[in-house]
Amino acid sequence: MTVSAGSQRPHPAFADERQAQIAELVSTRGRVHIAELTEKLGVTESTIRKDLTALHERGLLKRTHGGALALPSTIERDFHQRETKDQPAKHAIARACLSLLNDGDSVFLDGGTTVDSIARALADPTSPASPMRLSILTTALGVATKIAKSPRIDSLLLGGEVRADEGTVVGALTLEILERFSFNLAFIGASGFSESGVSVGSHAEAAVKASVVERARRVVLPLVHTKVGSTDFAHVCDLDEVDTVVLDESTPALEELCAAHEIELVTARR
Repeated sequence: MTVSAGSQRPHPAFADERQAQIAELVSTRGRVHIAELTEKLGVTESTIRKDLTALHERGLLKRTHGGALALPSTIERDFHQRETKDQPAKHAIARACLSLLNDGDSVFLDGGTTVDSIARALADPTSPASPMRLSILTTALGVATKIAKSPRIDSLLLGGEVRADEGTVVGALTLEILERFSFNLAFIGASGFSESGVSVGSHAEAAVKASVVERARRVVLPLVHTKVGSTDFAHVCDLDEVDTVVLDESTPALEELCAAHEIELVTARR
């Protein structure tokens, strides 16, 4: 590492090291601007443009006039196919999420395979959370089924229009009922997490999640690291509305992004 006399900021001395850092920033944030990169890395705008062109040609990002965008990821839509992917990571994330709970908490759990893993962990009589008394509200049929027989959990399944593909309820009735509740914690599933905010593939799901965010004292995002840097169809909330992110792997760029938005970052141990 060297230090630029003009900026007094450390920056990578070699192009490949610098380009690796740029690629990591883009993949984590979803987008970056040239002006931001020149300030952060302490090199000229011309150098950054050459770096972005090289990374674009290698297929690592999409070069734009003022910076770069992350390449759109292929987001799996089928719940059952997603359920079988990244299982060790999801189980680790679920265990880490249980450590955030306190006896007597009111909790919201929505749909998605990672949040479903939290419900599975809660239903396990050997889990650290099993002695706790919890009140849980959910929009997911699978979550409600898993925790239904837990003797110390008071569970409530919201009504609404059923989305068969996800096994969740959405719509005007769901939003109307949500207005009656507030939560200590809300665990929100997402398919996109970037500088642009939290996003999912369904506008109807996004509306429910956004309503929950407004009613939660603490918003927790359980997330497999492959979702970082992605932006899906429907915006849920800005990063400033997220309190905690729990994921299986972290990077310096992700730590920097979370710190900038005052988000607590919890890395789960597999």
